Amino acid sequence: MDQPTVGILHPGSMGAAVAACAATNAAAVLWCTAGRSTASAARADQFGLTPVATLPDLLDRSDIVISLCPPAAAEDMARDVARHGFTGVYVEANAINPTRAARIAELLEPAAAVVDGGVVGSPPVRGKTPTLYLSGSAVATERIEALFAGTAVRTAVLGPEVGKASALKLAYASFQKTSRVLVALAVGMAREYGVDQELVEVASRRTDSYLAEPEYVAKTAARAWRWGPELEEAADALAAAGLPPEMLRAAASTLARWHDVKDDSELTLTDALDRLAQP
Repeated sequence: MDQPTVGILHPGSMGAAVAACAATNAAAVLWCTAGRSTASAARADQFGLTPVATLPDLLDRSDIVISLCPPAAAEDMARDVARHGFTGVYVEANAINPTRAARIAELLEPAAAVVDGGVVGSPPVRGKTPTLYLSGSAVATERIEALFAGTAVRTAVLGPEVGKASALKLAYASFQKTSRVLVALAVGMAREYGVDQELVEVASRRTDSYLAEPEYVAKTAARAWRWGPELEEAADALAAAGLPPEMLRAAASTLARWHDVKDDSELTLTDALDRLAQP
């Protein structure tokens, strides 16, 4: 099969790195410059992506489109693609709940083939090897497996049902992200009472405890703008399954206190805890 042309919506830190891996087996990887920030443009340039001026131009030229955007924008993005009558393979790779993934599939099918995707792990740079879990028709998922063959993005197919990949992503994210929020609260409480070093010592006696690495709180704060909406999606998935969503909604509400330090790589633990203590 000829190498496909791939479109990425949109090149954030994960999207740009994933798109760069796709370029290994693609004729070209396109991104749309309309309405995007200078930071997006810089990332796209860094990873060697090809700019196009409009979404219709990207869709006309792409055989495969990968959607990796903030969860809140996922359905609006899919509607824009559906309105254009896209007929290729659409990979819905956002951190959204299975019900929303199914709605997006209904928007785009049968004109397009929809693959439900979920990325577990860090962006594929500096030796990181995330896994892109896939669910959808065998023909469509095989094309995505071939696209990432031999790259830092591993793929794993979960079956034909749209929603399975999203469910696995959110089930894992529910623990990974909420546990880090709990670390921030525990360290913040300990600091208030002057026992933060003792808390780390206690936690260090156990293996694999986030409490033993409180410096990670600053990274959590910088990612809060993405993690909060993702946990809201996970809470919706819990509610749809008849399970209590309150803990995840509380974690999302906690993350909202860090909304103004988006992607701040200079943030310190002290700064993050100070902001957490201020409503």
